[in-house]
Amino acid sequence: MAPYESDDSTTPDEIDDLRSGRRKAARYVVPVAVVGVAAATIGLVPAIADSGDPDLPEISAQQLIEKIAESDVQQLSGTVKISTDLGLPDLGGLESSLASGAVESGDGSSADPSAKLTELVTGTHTLRVATDGPDRQKLSLLENAAEYSLIHNGKDVWGYDSASNEVFHGTAEESGKQEKEVPATPKDLTEEALKSVDDTTSVTVDGTAQVADRDAYRLVIKPKQSGTTVGQITVAVDAKTGMPLKFTLTPASGGAAVVDAGFTQVSFAKPAASTFDFTPPKGAKVTEEGEVAKEEHSRMPDKAPGGAPEGEPRVIGEGWNAIAVMETGGEGIPSGSEVGGDLGGFMDSLGDKVKGKFGEGTVFKTRLVNALITDDGTVYVGAVTKDALVKAADAG
Repeated sequence: MAPYESDDSTTPDEIDDLRSGRRKAARYVVPVAVVGVAAATIGLVPAIADSGDPDLPEISAQQLIEKIAESDVQQLSGTVKISTDLGLPDLGGLESSLASGAVESGDGSSADPSAKLTELVTGTHTLRVATDGPDRQKLSLLENAAEYSLIHNGKDVWGYDSASNEVFHGTAEESGKQEKEVPATPKDLTEEALKSVDDTTSVTVDGTAQVADRDAYRLVIKPKQSGTTVGQITVAVDAKTGMPLKFTLTPASGGAAVVDAGFTQVSFAKPAASTFDFTPPKGAKVTEEGEVAKEEHSRMPDKAPGGAPEGEPRVIGEGWNAIAVMETGGEGIPSGSEVGGDLGGFMDSLGDKVKGKFGEGTVFKTRLVNALITDDGTVYVGAVTKDALVKAADAG
């Protein structure tokens, strides 16, 4: 059957009615992450070519969203391929140099997932993932002659970097961190995308697809507003389980997807219990989560007058044109020539000098998230164009 198109658009009230159900649906999926500059906006998306349009019963956008909300997948294993193209210049080894420098200076462990998984911000990566209910998940990032694994088994969370033979150990119970810090998945990303659905958004069903040998429906989430860098989000939803298998975010500027990641192979059978076993290898350096948290706390900025943390953001605009504004209380960032070296060149390659009623500043750009930092230290950031940031600063 050829792909069909539904003009059923889900209303804001209908979306609100489904929010509580989606909270339940987010609990049991495999942890896979995209972190860094786009972490708040994007996640995984399967980089898989469609291999035919399966013949499936027609379904409305609202029915498909309900199917996602009701999905209760608790066991699975598979392979995920992730490609991220934010339009960042080649770091030329700068990223790994900064990471190793932080470790050598005592700022953390190379096995800390909050540092290690920043590698997913650029390029193409292959992950092996597995989950068995809410208490057991494993992610392995395959690298050249090395592997990084993130394992959640009961109360323990382990990160292991075979290249450095370093181990990170934390607990899932501390301050509810497990749910907050577990990396995103296509399902998590879909949940986040649906939170943005209001009268500024069109939500439709646009045919069918096959992903990882599974029949799926295509859900399309598209901003109605101009000025946003988001073109559209397409989610391939498993027709049987309701679990998102593919999440693709394309920019308004056109071209390749900003993020294209997801399952190339998936099984919903229960993984072997041994999959989630981990014992630190002999001679490995083990860093406890509490040690890292103590170091981070010592570097926390002082609070501003009134008790609020300095730089607490406020939001202007609505829908896809929302912009976060932070008053840092400091000066603007130094130029690349002032910083010097590879980092200075990297900063200059990202930034455009701009002027307006607000004064002067620099816009740091990617294909998705842009940020304006004024010379007086005010930061404007959002999935919006450079012109939208300058307009917001002028109005501010």
